[in-house]
Amino acid sequence: MVPTYPQSNVALLLARLLLAALFLLSGFGKLMDTVGTAGYINAFGLPGNILIWPAIIAELGGGLLILVGFQTRLVALLLALFTLFLAVVFHHDFKDMNQMINFLKNLGIAGGFLALMVAGAGDWSVDGARGQE
Repeated sequence: MVPTYPQSNVALLLARLLLAALFLLSGFGKLMDTVGTAGYINAFGLPGNILIWPAIIAELGGGLLILVGFQTRLVALLLALFTLFLAVVFHHDFKDMNQMINFLKNLGIAGGFLALMVAGAGDWSVDGARGQE
């Protein structure tokens, strides 16, 4: 069991808001430019026209679930794995400093999700209201 402190709910809410913001904005951007995003995915040898929709659902749906704190531990684990997959597939060209930074950024985001998986969403969440912490 993760210890709780008076500031835990504030910190967990901020963690959820900050992580969700990344995924909601990214998912919305993909939704507004499905053709361009599918082309980007195709450039890596993957079927962009197929994978664009699961990516949008993962980012928008996962972002919303993290934001409200519903099924947080499971969703955080799934988004950590998703983010690690994206790092390995799309940001593995370490000769390009920007790609290395994006790879490391994704590792940090995955770490944040893993911490959220362990800590849960906190009391200020749907999970907390349902007593599922």
